[in-house]
Amino acid sequence: MGQYLAKRVLLALVVLFVISIVVFTAVRMIPGDVCKIVLNTPDVDEAQCQAIREDLGLDKPLVTQYLVYMGGVLTGDWGTTIISKRDVWTEIRTRIPLTLELTILSTFFALIVAIPIGVISAVRQDSALDYALRVLSIGWLSIPGFWLGTMLIVFPAKWWGYAPPVGYVDIWEDPLKNLEQLYLPAISLGLALSASLARVTRSSMLEVFRQDYIRTARAKGLRERMVVLRHALKNAMIPVVTLFGLQFGVLLGGTVVLENIYSLPGLGLLTFTSVTIKDYPQVQGLVLFFAAVLVTINLLVDLSYAWFDPRIRYA
Repeated sequence: MGQYLAKRVLLALVVLFVISIVVFTAVRMIPGDVCKIVLNTPDVDEAQCQAIREDLGLDKPLVTQYLVYMGGVLTGDWGTTIISKRDVWTEIRTRIPLTLELTILSTFFALIVAIPIGVISAVRQDSALDYALRVLSIGWLSIPGFWLGTMLIVFPAKWWGYAPPVGYVDIWEDPLKNLEQLYLPAISLGLALSASLARVTRSSMLEVFRQDYIRTARAKGLRERMVVLRHALKNAMIPVVTLFGLQFGVLLGGTVVLENIYSLPGLGLLTFTSVTIKDYPQVQGLVLFFAAVLVTINLLVDLSYAWFDPRIRYA
């Protein structure tokens, strides 16, 4: 396990290194004059532009710019935003709790919906209930998150005069109001994920039900509930966990849209605002941060396989 973990961490560092190069290069290829963005006017003086480029380090060779940037990242200095001159990492760090809470709520909603549906559908294979749950899952999968998020605001406001509280309240200040602000975007974000997880859970459970140890457990006279929950479900979770790891990026991407719809000051809204005003250092820092999160999640997913299936060993 130690050797495997060391190899995976090394590979993750290589991936992040490649991503940092791609992001750094791509940001500098985006059309637009950084001088006009800083001065917020199309009429600029060349001397002013030269001073701004020198201040931002854009007058240096591209390789030198990259080495300076990565040296800062490794020491905790992610640069400053172009317009507000705020620290990039501070902006990201202060918004992590909200996006993390929204992602956890979305994940919790997706799992408590998907796992029971997948298990029931597999146990009642080809029954009317199975077909109904499968159609429901396909329907959920077809609904865009941004449309559902908008409808969850429009219809309650039109029918019952209800709207979620405006603004954001930290969970430590008022947990109930905080939950009232986040449960609608969490449902919007988690619904499509729950549909995908339910379908994979059903398929994986059906595959496990065909294994010899399941037939042996039933032949020993174990109750069906114990066979399903103790012997089948745990061994069927590997594909589910794999899909969850892959879909985690979708959750982060979904926050960009839904935080903007619900005016939640998280990483998603920060990303949208940074792209809109072309704040390249902030966009660069956000993409690198999201990449690091995804690489870490995929590593944890791979390490979890041995817990779900003891037959798996890392060499």
